[in-house]
Amino acid sequence: MRLQTDRLAVSATGIKDVGLYATASMALIVGFTLLTGLCAAVRIPLPFTPVPITLQTLAVLLAGATIGSVRGAMSQLLYILWGITGLPLFAGGAAGLAVLAGPTGGYLAGFVLAAALTGRLIRFAENVWTTAVVFLIATGLILAAGWIHIGIVLTGGDMHRAFILGVLPFLPGAAIKITAAAILYRSWIRLTSTRGRK
Repeated sequence: MRLQTDRLAVSATGIKDVGLYATASMALIVGFTLLTGLCAAVRIPLPFTPVPITLQTLAVLLAGATIGSVRGAMSQLLYILWGITGLPLFAGGAAGLAVLAGPTGGYLAGFVLAAALTGRLIRFAENVWTTAVVFLIATGLILAAGWIHIGIVLTGGDMHRAFILGVLPFLPGAAIKITAAAILYRSWIRLTSTRGRK
């Protein structure tokens, strides 16, 4: 009887732990979904391209790096889902399914892929430089997805013009966001490591 009671106690503890983990995971996913939306509110329009500059990439990189490949990708999927169902989370407060078919649709798809890739690769990053390389690769994936999408929906297959509209103007900003994300992530790693040793 005592053994059965112990097993029930262990089982109940396991269920409680799973519940806490699931709750914490959902909170992290939603948190990065909202952070991406907040970063989309920082919007700088450019006169020569329909794609604005935003801080969304920063949130995407940090999502994949800090909460992992699966949860990071889920945060971006949730961001897209909320946006297409009417919440004004996209750049400039835009919302609706039409955004996915517009000039920025490819970047949104790239967010999901980049968060997943970042979560996979970040384990190999040991310092700020290798972290920046991981973020560079993920950012390249976002820009590539946006480039291909613009080439299809906007320039009629003219990939050179699509590159000028969808990639070239964003390279300086991408470098800044990659640097900022790498510094923030490594600072977070050092902070959590220090707390863990106390």
